[in-house]
Amino acid sequence: MKIVIQDYFDAFNTGDVPGMLACLSDDVEHYVNEGQVRQGKELFRSFCEHMNRCYREELTDMVIFEAENGTRAAAEFVVNGTYLKTDEGLPEADGQTYRLPAGSFFSLKDSMITRVVTYYNLADWTRQVS
Repeated sequence: MKIVIQDYFDAFNTGDVPGMLACLSDDVEHYVNEGQVRQGKELFRSFCEHMNRCYREELTDMVIFEAENGTRAAAEFVVNGTYLKTDEGLPEADGQTYRLPAGSFFSLKDSMITRVVTYYNLADWTRQVS
C-alpha cells in the first residue's frame, strides 16, 4: 500500500491531478484542513484545481507509515510553497513563500485510497505569509 501513497505524493509534487485521481477510489472522502468533507473524485479534482491556481507546493522530507494490514497509512512531510493568488478569506497573495510541517492520514481498500485527511498549522501558515 505504500506504493499507492508514494504514487499519490509523486503526482502531487509534479502537479499531476489526473495522476493523483488515479490513486483514489471513486467515492473517496477528502477531509480538508479547516474545511468541509468532500466526497468523490469530482470534488477532489475541483479542490486540486483551485489549490494549483492559488499555491505552488512541493512536499519534502517525506516519511510514509503503513498499518492495519495495508488498510491504513500516514505520511509526515514538509510543505514548501509559494502563495500565488489570494485565496478567499486569507491574506493577500504576493508570491510569499512558506515552509511548514504537515501530515496526511489514509484509508485504503483494494490498493486504492478511500480517505485522505490532511493537517497543518493554519496559524503558522498565516503568520508566514502575512
